[in-house]
Amino acid sequence: MLTLTIGIIAIALVFDYINGFHDAANSVATVVATRVLSPFQAVLWAATFNFAAVFSFGTGVAHTVGAGMVDLKAVTPYVILSGLMGAIVWDLATWWWGLPTSSSHALFGGYAGAAMAHVAYLKGLSQAASVILWHGWINTLAFMVISPVFGLLLAHVLMVALYWLFRKSTPKQMDTRFRKLQLLSAAVYSYSHGTNDAQKTMGIITSVLVAGGFLSEFHVPAWVMLSACGAMALGTLSGGWRIVRTMGSRLTRLRPRSGFCAEAAAATSILLATHFHVGVSTTHVIVGAIAGVGSIQRVKAVRWGVAASIVWAWLLTIPMSAAVAALFFSVLRLFVPAA
Repeated sequence: MLTLTIGIIAIALVFDYINGFHDAANSVATVVATRVLSPFQAVLWAATFNFAAVFSFGTGVAHTVGAGMVDLKAVTPYVILSGLMGAIVWDLATWWWGLPTSSSHALFGGYAGAAMAHVAYLKGLSQAASVILWHGWINTLAFMVISPVFGLLLAHVLMVALYWLFRKSTPKQMDTRFRKLQLLSAAVYSYSHGTNDAQKTMGIITSVLVAGGFLSEFHVPAWVMLSACGAMALGTLSGGWRIVRTMGSRLTRLRPRSGFCAEAAAATSILLATHFHVGVSTTHVIVGAIAGVGSIQRVKAVRWGVAASIVWAWLLTIPMSAAVAALFFSVLRLFVPAA
């Protein structure tokens, strides 16, 4: 059991690394697109503030993910392993397609899909959904809609306020001022990303420790917090340039002033959700914010065809990662009947 637990924790950290790699675009696309920082400087900046979030805002999101969405009585190390594999496969697939999908929702879907497959084998297919803790999913599903819309509206309002405050300045003068301010907004966004996203892997690793009998109750050890944030920071350093292109240039054209508003709006949304222990998709929030600043000049400034492709990928993330995880668990049972 010890070897299995260590192996699953290692895979969880690989997922966290891929999460940072996949979501690097969220943290750096705006500052790269506006040429405030070079790509290397941007990922280094983002990784630093991802890791700085390690002991911030407690572990409420980790508890929600690890113990508030799936009944822990039905969770085994093999369930968690299968859930992680479902999330990893979907993350890599969407990275290859250049789509900024949610690593968080991939993890939620994979975890739920594997747990449902386990219960289906034990009690029958009709009982599969009994493992789901629906009260934990209500906020998650609600914020699939709320978070990008809130990010869009807040970014739009910030852009309106900015244009009013600097109405006597030329666009060039505004961009000169906001090049430096965008460093601050990018740092705060990366910090908020670390507070929310890294906690999801913390929750999964802690679930493994509980399922393996190494913890008697659900609480996140300090070493889990450090390792999760460290893995995410390393992943961010690797960068996901396919998605950076989609986020930074294909969706809408960004300037330093609009990049600042998008990052500020997204960071505010994420920190608010983290305060209430809700695991949101940082990808959904920043995409909504970028669309919000793009729409300030005219609706056609946003390439809504690209946005539609992104939304379809969002809608498919939970069911597809759940299906992959359930399939992986089914194959695993062929070799490990006790799984």
